Amino acid sequence: MTLRIIYFARLRERFGMAEESLDFAGVTAADLVAALQVRGGAWAEELAAGRAFRVAVNQDIVALDAALPDGAEVAIFPPVTGG
Repeated sequence: MTLRIIYFARLRERFGMAEESLDFAGVTAADLVAALQVRGGAWAEELAAGRAFRVAVNQDIVALDAALPDGAEVAIFPPVTGG
């Protein structure tokens, strides 16, 4: 399946890209995160267990066990606080 992945805030800066299209063979958001972690460096650091980030699929925030449909827009971003 093909996914459109969008990175926001510090993740965009650390990864050096705002978005990408990715051919993906996994099923869940957790599978996607694991595939990105394998890239190493900033990818492994920023998406490591215990790091704060959120995932949204087609503009709905989801848990990492959420299934990813073909053609989905997946956003990965740090949590946002207001004030």
